[in-house]
Amino acid sequence: MLRPIVVGLDGSRESVAAADWAAREALRRGLPLRVVHAWEGLPGNEEPVSLPELAAPRYWARRILRYTVDRLDENYPQVPVTAEQIGRPPVPALLAEAEGAELLVLGNQGFGGLGGLLAGSVAMAVVAHARTPVVLVRAGFDAVDEHVPNGDHEASARTPYRPVVVALDLRHACDSLLAFAFEAARHRAAPLHVVHAWRLPNTRADTDAQGHVPTQRDAEWVLESVLEPWKDKYPQVAVHATAEHGRPVPAVSRAARYAGLLVLGREVRHGGLGSRTGHVTHMAIHQARCPVTVVAHE
Repeated sequence: MLRPIVVGLDGSRESVAAADWAAREALRRGLPLRVVHAWEGLPGNEEPVSLPELAAPRYWARRILRYTVDRLDENYPQVPVTAEQIGRPPVPALLAEAEGAELLVLGNQGFGGLGGLLAGSVAMAVVAHARTPVVLVRAGFDAVDEHVPNGDHEASARTPYRPVVVALDLRHACDSLLAFAFEAARHRAAPLHVVHAWRLPNTRADTDAQGHVPTQRDAEWVLESVLEPWKDKYPQVAVHATAEHGRPVPAVSRAARYAGLLVLGREVRHGGLGSRTGHVTHMAIHQARCPVTVVAHE
């Protein structure tokens, strides 16, 4: 049974953009789309509603879902779409949905935005705990923005896709990020840009047993060694890899300017250590214009 792409809806411009992006991704991947609206104030479908303060939110939630599903059915008739109201707090409801999903898609209000609930604190909480990849989409990001400009430098949905960009920290396992990034590039017939930022060690303790200090050539060799089996597995994906000496935030920020999709990692922390998104991922969520995918990894 195919796992759906799930999108969380709250009626904001961000969540509308997320629903459209999720439908396009479902079409690219040949997957069903599930649209959910979660709020703990919603009674279950089987419960009668007698209080006006409960009836109004339920009415608006149903209207949001109905309008969105109708619009998606019209614009993406090839995509099977289902919808459901969930009478639970949004964070646990979305995390539960993510467990059975291929992707979870939410709105992204960015820095200082005025987006809806699912584009703000709820989205950040879900990103910090979901094991399924979470894609965050900004308001106004349309189908044409996924493609490179045409010969007249105008937006067009008929041109090739913009590159998928993935940022790697080679101190951690990268398989989950690379698997997602290569698949995303394959589904789009898009090039894949791999960015690895490296820095000189702070102390002699960070060098190897022979006291060797890493160089640009070392960084490039390690990056190429990591990518080689993935290139063999996906020969149809054109890969451009960059090992850049410097801080990762500026390197990723520059690469994301021309990306159609940015793929970043989130380290899974076990025990009582809480969650961690990392400063690069945090920056991208707040600043990148393109959709940002956060992939959990060990």
